[in-house]
Amino acid sequence: MTATYTFDVFSSLDGFGSYDGGDWGGYWGKQGPEFLDRRLALYGEEQRLVFGANTYRQFVQLLGSSTEQSGVGDPVNTRMRSLPATVVSTTLEGTLDWPGGANVVSGDAVDIVARLKEESQVPLRSHGSLSLNRALMAAGLVDRIQVTLFPVITGQTGVDPIFQDAADFDLELIEHRTLDGHTQELIYRPTLHA
Repeated sequence: MTATYTFDVFSSLDGFGSYDGGDWGGYWGKQGPEFLDRRLALYGEEQRLVFGANTYRQFVQLLGSSTEQSGVGDPVNTRMRSLPATVVSTTLEGTLDWPGGANVVSGDAVDIVARLKEESQVPLRSHGSLSLNRALMAAGLVDRIQVTLFPVITGQTGVDPIFQDAADFDLELIEHRTLDGHTQELIYRPTLHA
């Protein structure tokens, strides 16, 4: 039996994964107690995180390289950092400073994740890592796409188009919820569009 792989991504309504400039704040300033409780519950489950090198670097830059350095008191990020992680990279080397333990695996991302899915005893989850996950989707390795859709349009400040240059997919909605009356969590099963 293979481990389930979830591509977990935050998005503005217009499909951007982040923004540059403006005064939005973290989570586009739209986090509420239901959203934070849901994220904490998601990361409370036993699982292994999978990152590309750029996303790993962004997490370390934002959160600090160790628990002691992190100025972020957010329990969601604290919990996320306590999980084991695999970083797929051709540029990083050695042991990484990640409180839950992280290892670097160099090589073809599709081969690495296919092997991880076969060997892992726990589900796999990747937050962000857009180019990595677009490649994994095209290879049929993503079992679920979990999009948290924030009620904002970032037409002027949006960066990182989530599905830019992705293959075409049909999506089967398998779960959905509204958090704090305005943020949507949508979980889909993707299949390549024939």
